[in-house]
Amino acid sequence: MIVKRLFDFVFAFIGILILLVPMIVLYILATLNARSNGVFIQKRVGQFGKGFKILKFKTINTTTREISFFGAFLRKSKLDELPQLFNVLSGDMSFVGPRPDITGYYDNLQGEERNILMLKPGITSPASIKYRNEEQLLAQKESPLEYNDNIIFPDKVKMNLEYYYNRSFFGDLKIIIKTFI
Repeated sequence: MIVKRLFDFVFAFIGILILLVPMIVLYILATLNARSNGVFIQKRVGQFGKGFKILKFKTINTTTREISFFGAFLRKSKLDELPQLFNVLSGDMSFVGPRPDITGYYDNLQGEERNILMLKPGITSPASIKYRNEEQLLAQKESPLEYNDNIIFPDKVKMNLEYYYNRSFFGDLKIIIKTFI
């Protein structure tokens, strides 16, 4: 989809230009808060199952290994994800698509579910909107990993497959608007 890639490139570029100074300030604060480089880089599963390095602001203090007050603010406000504009600009991600996961999930999908891997991972999606408070939801569960693997992840796969079959440019715009609302 040339239109989608053009949209992603143009708006990621504009977003970076507009948000560059706030992103530099957040980077400095994240660096001071984490007591190390303020950018978190992690390998995630991307389009066609190929790995890529996702960028986020660090939210965990490397000394205490705990989420700091500032880190919690970054996560809750989703400001920790601003560096992903660079992932969108480079073409590793899109504004809308399945959220990229760590290895062991999307790369292990079978059958029809592997269609999800045809899509570029996104900053937002219907599943990420539904599970925007996933961290808090999992914290309330006795067995968070089991709940994620048996309830949340299968639901995300279902929603991402629905997105795969029904995606459109205007549908993406609606998802972006819902993300901000």
